[in-house]
Amino acid sequence: MQSEKDKMLSGKPYSPYDKQLAEDRFKAKEIVFKFNTRSPLEEKEKKQDLIQLFNKTPKRFYIEPPFRCDYGYNIEIGANFFSNYNLVILDCAKVTIGDNVMLGPNVALYTAAHPIHHSIRNRLYEHALPITIGNNVWIGGNVVINPGVTIGDNTVIGSGSVVTKDITSNVVAVGNPCVVKRQITQEDKVYFDIK
Repeated sequence: MQSEKDKMLSGKPYSPYDKQLAEDRFKAKEIVFKFNTRSPLEEKEKKQDLIQLFNKTPKRFYIEPPFRCDYGYNIEIGANFFSNYNLVILDCAKVTIGDNVMLGPNVALYTAAHPIHHSIRNRLYEHALPITIGNNVWIGGNVVINPGVTIGDNTVIGSGSVVTKDITSNVVAVGNPCVVKRQITQEDKVYFDIK
């Protein structure tokens, strides 16, 4: 018989009120609380908090407090990751973030989803779908990324977007719902072509 945690990780309906899952969330909250309340001078300690919390971390990464997540163990971040203030990751499913990813303030990654029909939703079950963000992605402030979304390499998501479907590589996408506006081209390098 599958545990509620196994169901959660496999994308099946599960009860978030399961004892093991509640304990896992409590453990994550303790680490997150410690991270969010540390002095700005405690950079090494803050980094160690996140290394303890996440499934995979690189040597170089930075998250500006405050930060929130559900479990932590479903989060993998790549090299040179940067997040500005108020990152929220509801990591009931796996969240995979590539190398050289930058997140603006108030970005929210939501893997958790609830049933559409109220009679099922009222039984307090939910399910979760993974989120994948490729390499060299820039996500502007106040962006929401919904369950099951993949964002391709080298893509820019404009501020305030709500991403409900996959976004391909090498594009600028924006809006609610977020849609591709244009390809990224060599002309985009001209302004910042630093010698």
